[in-house]
Amino acid sequence: MKATDVILGEPHPRRDAVGDIYKTRDATALRLYGAMVFHRSNLYTFHRMPTYCAFLGHNPSVSLAELIAAVPGFSLTGRPAPDVALFSTTEKLSPGLFSTLGGTFAIAEGVDKPDLSLSDGPQVLLELAKKIRGKITFGLRTVGIPPSTIKENYRRYKDTLKRAGRPVRYIGNERKPAAAVLLHDAGIISGKHGIELVIVALPEERIWMGHTIAIQDVDAYTKRDIGKPVRDTTVGLLPPKLAQVMLNLGLWLLQSSRPQLDKSQIINRKSQLTVLDPFCGTGVIPLECLVRGWNVFASDLSLKATNGTQKNIDWIRKEMKILKKDAESTVWKQDACNPFALKKLPDLIVTETSLGPALTRPPSEAPAERLRKQMEKLEVDFLKNAAATLPGVPIVCCWPFWRLHGGEMIRLTGLWEKLPSLGYRAVMPAIPKSKESTDFSLLYRRGEQFVGREIVMLQPVKK
Repeated sequence: MKATDVILGEPHPRRDAVGDIYKTRDATALRLYGAMVFHRSNLYTFHRMPTYCAFLGHNPSVSLAELIAAVPGFSLTGRPAPDVALFSTTEKLSPGLFSTLGGTFAIAEGVDKPDLSLSDGPQVLLELAKKIRGKITFGLRTVGIPPSTIKENYRRYKDTLKRAGRPVRYIGNERKPAAAVLLHDAGIISGKHGIELVIVALPEERIWMGHTIAIQDVDAYTKRDIGKPVRDTTVGLLPPKLAQVMLNLGLWLLQSSRPQLDKSQIINRKSQLTVLDPFCGTGVIPLECLVRGWNVFASDLSLKATNGTQKNIDWIRKEMKILKKDAESTVWKQDACNPFALKKLPDLIVTETSLGPALTRPPSEAPAERLRKQMEKLEVDFLKNAAATLPGVPIVCCWPFWRLHGGEMIRLTGLWEKLPSLGYRAVMPAIPKSKESTDFSLLYRRGEQFVGREIVMLQPVKK
């Protein structure tokens, strides 16, 4: 018997006692206390599951919902801070996954060593830097560690590496870690020239330790956001990151209705989806579809919008060398409340319907109620049309909500009541309750904004 083998007796059939059950070709795998246990007859073999630390965006609930939706085998193991999530997976993360995540700022992969303390940091850093030639550049990203301790550890880690004969420099300081751009430029994310060690303080004086494997490419997002040829600032500008989140929620929604769908195949571009955006505006969602190799249909009531979308699509194809044979796109002018006549149904509808007219200040209650009724009518008409002419296609969409002067929130409450009669039910990944979510939607709003986006996932149901 191997040292990692242990007799546990008969497998318990109850999910609440043992955890989620995973079927493999020749074994049943049970998730138990952060380890993967493979069962063959009476013998169990423990395999430690990969662990990760995600640094979430400004709206942690949206970020967490996206991780649950996009990461295969995701299991939340801790929230050491509101914007930090520790999780495990059933397999290592795909290298191509992070570039599709809009809600996560950075991800670190945990080291496979139990019972770590701060004093183990230098040795962990040395081991992680074994393959680096020449001078090592390192940084620290910490959670729950006092600044004075961080400063002391920067010096100690540097001295330890020097004594080991490794020339070294560090970036970042005790006040804040190195910027994302610097981590890319310093060769830390690629692993060629350095390591960013991530240290997270846990309860009972325990430590989680890992190294940053991915961080947002700020330049790439800026280019797709404000560098594209056509932007319309008279309407709400959907951020590319939020468009990515919505596409990932759509992938989760689609898989819930198609259990045979292999998300990893789609993430790794071995298969593709077709997405319809019937309120395309200047094409933020269509562009993000093409970036990940998905086919896209895009339409809008405004000819100005569809012309802008086509120009932006032509631009992104040229900038990122996206060939039409690899990802198709079709753009046309159409009212989303009028029947669609597509030869082939899309896999998904992902769209920001309408945020209503542009506002220069927070609305009072009476104008907000008028806007609510106006937007509810638009959404009802669209959903009726989608149910009739795009049957069985799941929808991820944004509905507007408004913050009044006193902080009260006005949502499309009447629309929620009508969903069953329209042929849809709302679903959502299971996330902890927060002020950024309801039971069946995610609330996205930056602090200075008084018009927010309610992200809703709608599964078609038979009436």
